Amino acid sequence: MARRDVEFDAEGVTLRGWFYRAEGVSGPAPTIVMAHGYSAVKEMYLDKYAEVFAAHGLNALVYDNRNFGDSDGTPRQEIDPIAQVRDYRHAITYATTLEETAADRIGIWGSSYSGGHVLVVGAIDRRVKAVVSQVPLVSGYQNLRALVRADFLDGFRQQFDQDRMARFRGDPPAMVPVVAEDPLAPSALPTADSWKWFTETAKLRAPNWKNEVTLRSVEMLAEYNPVDYIAQISPTPLLIMPARNDVLTPTHLAIEAYERAREPKKLVILPGGHFDAYVNGFEASSKPAAEWFVTHLAG
Repeated sequence: MARRDVEFDAEGVTLRGWFYRAEGVSGPAPTIVMAHGYSAVKEMYLDKYAEVFAAHGLNALVYDNRNFGDSDGTPRQEIDPIAQVRDYRHAITYATTLEETAADRIGIWGSSYSGGHVLVVGAIDRRVKAVVSQVPLVSGYQNLRALVRADFLDGFRQQFDQDRMARFRGDPPAMVPVVAEDPLAPSALPTADSWKWFTETAKLRAPNWKNEVTLRSVEMLAEYNPVDYIAQISPTPLLIMPARNDVLTPTHLAIEAYERAREPKKLVILPGGHFDAYVNGFEASSKPAAEWFVTHLAG
């Protein structure tokens, strides 16, 4: 599989990743722009999706989000969803400068948190000609309330306010674990399957993943609602793939979001839970995505 390291500028921050050349294509080909979800780095199976896309005659541009992995940016381990949305657009611009890219055939793929990002980008950037959103975070407001007990929410707000004041004074950002073995312990993603997938995947293939994010990352998640954009994606074709038993980004929220989208659109329910899409259900998630892009980006 032909892959090369790449880097590009995102308003003064260098983002780094990989470019996969479409197989069996001699001239410019469609290019799929891809980034990972909440705190994850590209080594956490994005290479596998890119390989499938390349095998289907699609280029793939994979990069680490700012502040994570091989990309630059500070504060380290801070997840700003609006900045990540802008970075998708910077990545699209970079992709169109490559001789391998057919600039009028750009697709975007996202999963989990970035599954929400592609809903926003698909709505506001008309260079995008096809969107795939896998196990997406569609509403941070609703998602937080699905994962956190109501009597804990005020405590979170107090921590957010204290962190804001501390940062104003020049103190370093407060940090929280991404995952914890005890789902009731403080963490950004408080589910048992989150702990299992992140820790096992880090050991297996992503030793540069760190189990921490800034506390403000959680605050910004709570304020982020990609579903507000979903009706504006049309007429760009949209494929949404929730998991049947998703407890991290609840299945019913993604299906409700799909109902608010306009045509052309398609819903594919993936087997298992949120993280099965990357491993046990990889073929079930990668094949429909590749077929969607081929159908809508073919020259």
